[in-house]
Amino acid sequence: MGFPDFGLDFGNPDFIQYAESYGAKGHRISENGVFTKVLTTCLNTPGVHLIELPVDYSENEKVFLQELQNITCLL
Repeated sequence: MGFPDFGLDFGNPDFIQYAESYGAKGHRISENGVFTKVLTTCLNTPGVHLIELPVDYSENEKVFLQELQNITCLL
């Protein structure tokens, strides 16, 4: 409506702290090659676990544009 923003900066919460506030265990993946180890630990440890895993959306371009172009035929 053209009004200036005032106190409306929303962002994602800290999901790890949020999970832990409910008694779950939170795990943040911050480096390559760690996910498998963390997932195995979560599956072998009782309780509720939350894994925060960043996603590289640049891979979408590769999959959706390049790979789909190769398997699509034009009529």
